Amino acid sequence: MIKIDPALGIKNLEPKLSRFWKLSGEKILALADSWGTRRDAPVFTVRGKYASRGWTEWTQGFQFGSPLLQFDASGERRFLDYGRDNTLKLMSPHLTHFGVHDHGFNNVSTYGNLLRLASEGKFEADAWEKEYYKLALKCSGAVQAHRWTALPDGGYIHSFNGPHSLFADTIRSLRALALAEQLGHLLMAENDQRISLLSRLVSHARCTAKFAVYYGEGRDAYDVCGRVAHESIFNGSDGNYRCPNSQQGYSPFSTWTRGLAWILCGFSEQLEFIETLSDELLLPCGGRKEIESFMLKAAIATADFYLRETPADGIPYWDTGAPGLAKLGNYLDRAADPFNPCEPVDSSAAAIAAQGLLRLAHYLEQKDGTKSALRYRQAGLAVADTLLGDRYLSLNSEHEGLLLHSVYHRPNNWDYIPPGTEIPCGESSMWGDYHIRELALYLSRELRGEPCLRFFLKNTGEEKI
Repeated sequence: MIKIDPALGIKNLEPKLSRFWKLSGEKILALADSWGTRRDAPVFTVRGKYASRGWTEWTQGFQFGSPLLQFDASGERRFLDYGRDNTLKLMSPHLTHFGVHDHGFNNVSTYGNLLRLASEGKFEADAWEKEYYKLALKCSGAVQAHRWTALPDGGYIHSFNGPHSLFADTIRSLRALALAEQLGHLLMAENDQRISLLSRLVSHARCTAKFAVYYGEGRDAYDVCGRVAHESIFNGSDGNYRCPNSQQGYSPFSTWTRGLAWILCGFSEQLEFIETLSDELLLPCGGRKEIESFMLKAAIATADFYLRETPADGIPYWDTGAPGLAKLGNYLDRAADPFNPCEPVDSSAAAIAAQGLLRLAHYLEQKDGTKSALRYRQAGLAVADTLLGDRYLSLNSEHEGLLLHSVYHRPNNWDYIPPGTEIPCGESSMWGDYHIRELALYLSRELRGEPCLRFFLKNTGEEKI
């Protein structure tokens, strides 16, 4: 269980954040130099050097989104230029990629960040440049919403596995639909059918909350409140739910912790977005009360599970049911050990979850100032404090990664295992590096007194054109 220090405040993290951004900038420049003009995307490190890995192209947005976050934190123009130039040069195929569920990762991290920074006045962009980003995000949202499996009572954006498959990860791609909706866009289908992007966003979120998240309500023999199934399987003929499954976790009946983190962060940020919408807009989708209720239930269930099933320092092992954990004794009562001989930790899950905890805390504080809001905030700060420390930051200039001890696909044995060890450790990933930067930017903006970092635009009434 995560050890919460009530005295830990965001000011305590200021020296670590200062060091972090210096290190982060050095890593971005070094990778830009070593990767050069390659058109494929870095995925994870092997012996400290970034390598690509064919599965789907879901990490390129993190590669060029990272310098945009660095620019936001530092104000150094070279990072903006690098991220913007490569977004223009390399990211357009991702906008119309009908084969994946990753539009939030690739396109919101790049085009979304550029539009946000321009809208905030962080750099000067003329009207046509902003319209370019808006058009890109409209296309991305509609293309992602088109990847649809209809159910008798709703539907979902299916994963790259096919129409039968709902992934937990996709909750963060709902950002693409949200931005396109905010920009006044919709999906045009056969016979000029006009499909609301908001309706598909809410339907996918509702389906995820119902089937991917467990609530201790007796759904099956392993129904523990807050547990998450990476994949949910449906009958392709009649749309009926069949069973949980896992691609990157240990089993369908345990919790892959990065999937847990995606759910926690995804629902927390969607609650923030839904709060900006009018009751009138939400009514055809079920109404504010019903939508906020199922989203909040999923966010709180997964947050409580994360706090309960994660070691004292806030860094989870890769799956809560991983068989080697039984050999580690009372591992939840002490700090996670990335060098243990039994099971790897996943620092990338921690970076994603910490942001989710902080966002959920902020949402609850704005709503009613509940005690749980303070608990989630202190837990998020505790995780951030650990991640920003020496054990998890890559301080070696020869290592191209930023956040150490991230794992990708343990069942497929894709992660590098150093000589003399029995488990993956000491390596980094594009998503881990991006999300530790996103977490650090969330905290840094609060320290500077800037508006809270959001994926969506400020509600000025000027978004729609």
